[in-house]
Amino acid sequence: METESEPYVRLASLRQLHQVMADMNTARSLADTLQTVADGVVNALGYEMAGVNLVRPDGDLVVAAFAGNSAAEALITGRVGSREAWDRRLGMGERWGDLVFIPHTEGWVLDDDDVPQWFTDGPAPRFKDEWHPSDRLFAPMYTPGAPGGSSGELLGVISVDRPRNGRLPGAWGREALQMYAFQAAIAISNARLRSNMQRALVRLEREQQALRASEESFRQAFEYAPSGMAIAEMGGEQHGRILRTNDALCRLLGRPASAMRRYSFSDLVHPEDIGTLLRTSAEGGRAELRLGRRDGSYVWVSLRNSVVADAADGPRFLLTHVEDIEERKRRELQLAHRASHDSLTGLPNSAELRSRLAARLCRRPPHALESLDAAYGHPGFDGPAGHGFDFAPGTETYDGFDHHVHTVAPEGEQDDGTKGLAVLFCDLDGFKSINDRFGHNAGDAVLIEVARRLSQGVRDGDTVARLGGDEFVILADGLGRADAEDLAVRLRNEIIQPIRAEGRAVRVGASFGIGWAHCGMTADEVLKSADERMYVEKRSRPKQHRRAG
Repeated sequence: METESEPYVRLASLRQLHQVMADMNTARSLADTLQTVADGVVNALGYEMAGVNLVRPDGDLVVAAFAGNSAAEALITGRVGSREAWDRRLGMGERWGDLVFIPHTEGWVLDDDDVPQWFTDGPAPRFKDEWHPSDRLFAPMYTPGAPGGSSGELLGVISVDRPRNGRLPGAWGREALQMYAFQAAIAISNARLRSNMQRALVRLEREQQALRASEESFRQAFEYAPSGMAIAEMGGEQHGRILRTNDALCRLLGRPASAMRRYSFSDLVHPEDIGTLLRTSAEGGRAELRLGRRDGSYVWVSLRNSVVADAADGPRFLLTHVEDIEERKRRELQLAHRASHDSLTGLPNSAELRSRLAARLCRRPPHALESLDAAYGHPGFDGPAGHGFDFAPGTETYDGFDHHVHTVAPEGEQDDGTKGLAVLFCDLDGFKSINDRFGHNAGDAVLIEVARRLSQGVRDGDTVARLGGDEFVILADGLGRADAEDLAVRLRNEIIQPIRAEGRAVRVGASFGIGWAHCGMTADEVLKSADERMYVEKRSRPKQHRRAG
């Protein structure tokens, strides 16, 4: 039978319970929420001790908060019980709604499992509803949202021990504890969500700080890089358009940053290097080419491309590193020039002459010669027209040959109108006597002047080379026999003019032999034929006794 004071006690407990629930939902952190839940069981629901066991990500339960006994709190807080042991506990005993009560008559089998536990001391029960020190009462907490609450996932378990009145909780006490566990589950879920959000916000802020630091680092590295840097659009109609350049690139090309944004690299590259630029891949592509300066000149640069993406995989851009290699290219060209040109006169040397001549000639493989022998009834390379292949230049192929404009030559001693590659072999007459009488400095001056006169006397595109000593060779394409003879006469007339050397005027003569190059010959065979024609000409001329100087 209920006493008169019990309704007032319940009313006071309800007020205190509502206050505890309010405190649960206003706690600053997950740890504060868990401790508030444990404290509320002791302060508002009237139990001597309470522990909050929270499910970990691995499924086991850890004692996350404890209230009512400082010694027990120090001993078991943070200890872990396996999920298997907890499932066993929650599956036995008496069901009081969502609550699980395991009386001491059954609970003794749990004394040796791995669930952390603490019991209050006290005498054995003297009457039926008195609490036994080994009784256990658990209030499972389930994730909110499911109807009835208990159908959700297990969030944790509130374990309580010994009501202060020493009696088993009645209907009101059971309902209060069950409602409290339900509200505690909501508060813990909200606290965990807030905690996760706070961690996410902290992580996001750190990432943003790192991104800002990275962007600032990139900006400084970009702006103050000692070599040129550019960012260009990638893909779309504006692919390759320059969006941003650093000071080093602007200085290199002599163009302000505002002007650079009107161009793409294809607008700035040398026309001869367009193909190189187009073949350069976006990711990791490298190329050496020439870029135009504002004054109209070009500078050799090395381009290196990489692809960068905006934050969160946004638009992709092309980052191009531009390094000035003008000095290196100049040295390379100088070395290449020295290797292929005569150091005294600056003319192409013998190796370069043979290279240029060989580039115009194709060699017939043996099976091609055999087929021609069989077709025309005689050995050699003279075809029906007397010029080897009777093909339209640049349009036909033959076994072993790529598309090639075949070099042909005039036939006979008369000018038949055929235009070919003339090879003029020039040998100076009287040069040795200049060296003997006036020294090698005078001889060098004569060679330099002869080289200058020969170079001025030919067309653009013709080659004047020094074969060695006082021998020169001229390659002149597209000449007929009469044209080649006229060229030899003009060059001879230029050479025989007085030459100033070592303070005195000297004269040298010149002998020319005219040979013709055509496919099927080697470069040495062509030069040999011209050389032989020169000696034929020398022998056919009357001897002249001319004194140098």
